[in-house]
Amino acid sequence: MPLPADIKLMNMATALLVVVFVLVAMGSCAWWLVRHPSFSLHAITVQGEVSRNNAFAFRTHVLPKLEGNFFTIDLAKTRQAFEAVPWVRVAVVHRDFPNRLRAVLLEHRPMAMWGEDDAGTLLNEQGQVFEASLDDADAERLPRLKGPLAESQTVAAMYIALSPRFQKLDMAIDLLELTPRGSWRIQTKNGALIELGRGSQSEILQKLDVFLTTLKQVSTRYGRGVSALAGADLRHKDGYALRLHGVSTVEIDNKKKP
Repeated sequence: MPLPADIKLMNMATALLVVVFVLVAMGSCAWWLVRHPSFSLHAITVQGEVSRNNAFAFRTHVLPKLEGNFFTIDLAKTRQAFEAVPWVRVAVVHRDFPNRLRAVLLEHRPMAMWGEDDAGTLLNEQGQVFEASLDDADAERLPRLKGPLAESQTVAAMYIALSPRFQKLDMAIDLLELTPRGSWRIQTKNGALIELGRGSQSEILQKLDVFLTTLKQVSTRYGRGVSALAGADLRHKDGYALRLHGVSTVEIDNKKKP
């Protein structure tokens, strides 16, 4: 026979109370486990590229920013804390049960100094600008790149494309600048200033290849070597203007070049 309505209601209420009791019990157990001292963070293991930092640097920059235990700590904020450490480019943070964290780091690899001499900023191989300090010897070895901050990757890509061309002539780029008006200029280690003008990377490389291909021939014609280069202006439509130490300015027409 069907159960009376009041019996059904009583059974439903009993079942509901049982469910609530179970949920409360499970929540209490979970709360107890989460807050148990066994899950307090006991150690952080740092792996990967750590040549620029040490344990003291991580204790100073990271530990004060960590909150919670193994279960409650915010891994995203922990990653940000590691990436705020000088020289750290990327951090990946994992939990290691029951009370440890493990951080795997990638460091910035400086390609050049960035900005003005007193800026204290560097450019890594990915074209990212970051703040860090270098020894004087390392700073002297690196070129300086300049340009709008939003164009840092463009400047880095241009340097990577230009540098091998100068190295073939035993010259090195000391400064590469993208001006606010979009014009490129280079200063070599020997102090020669080369105005490249505006254009895409392919257009700039095309003009530079014409210049570098004929530079040795032209300088030899005037009894000088490539090292005598004092400056050049490649912004002319059909040629370039050239300055050699000890020689008056010479204009070369591309059409007349050998």
